[in-house]
Amino acid sequence: MHLPIAQRQTDRKRAAILQAAIVEFRNAGFEATSMDKIAATAEVSKRTVYNHFSSKEDLFAAILLQLWQTASTQEALAYESKSSLQIQLDEFLSRKMRMLCDPNFLDLARVAVAATIHTPDRARDMVDKLKQSEQGIVTWIKAAQQDGRLNKADPLLMGDMLMGQLKSLAFWPQVAMGQPILNPEQQQILIQTSVALFLNFYELKLKS
Repeated sequence: MHLPIAQRQTDRKRAAILQAAIVEFRNAGFEATSMDKIAATAEVSKRTVYNHFSSKEDLFAAILLQLWQTASTQEALAYESKSSLQIQLDEFLSRKMRMLCDPNFLDLARVAVAATIHTPDRARDMVDKLKQSEQGIVTWIKAAQQDGRLNKADPLLMGDMLMGQLKSLAFWPQVAMGQPILNPEQQQILIQTSVALFLNFYELKLKS
C-alpha cells in the first residue's frame, strides 16, 4: 500500500528536520542551536519545524528516540542448547558491531552524548535506556547458565563486560574522540577476541 503524496512529503520534511538537527547539535551543541538554524539547514520554514516539533527539547527527544529504536531493533538472541556458544556469540556480536559501526547511529550517539554531558539527569536517562536495549544478551546468558554451560556469575555484569569490550574500541573512541570506524578486519578481530575472553572465563567445561 502506497502512502499518499502529501504524507510522503510530510515524512520527508520530518526526516530532513531531524537530520538537520543532528548536524546542528553536533556542530554547535544543544544550547547554541536555534530552531531558526535547524529550519535553514533543513530548507524548510520555521513554521514547518514547529508543525512537527513543539520545541527544541521535543526535537532532541525525537533524536534520542531514534537512537533507542536503532539500539533495540537488533534481532533477539535466542539461546540454542545444541549450538556452539562461540558461534552464537559471534553472530550476536557481529550484529551489534554492524550497529556500532553505522555512521548514522554514531551521529545520533554523538548528539546524545554532547547534549547530556552537562545534564546528569538526562545522561542517566540515556544510559538507562541504552542498557534496556541490551537485555537480550542478559536473557541469553541466563539461559546458558540454566543449561549448565556458563558459570553462575551475575548475568548483568557478564553482559556489561562482553558489550564493554566492543564499545571500548568500536564505539567510545569514535563518539568521544572522532577516531575512524574500525575496518572489517579490525571488527572481526575484536569480535573473536571478545568472545574468546568471555568464554575462557565463564564457560563451564563439560567433563568427559
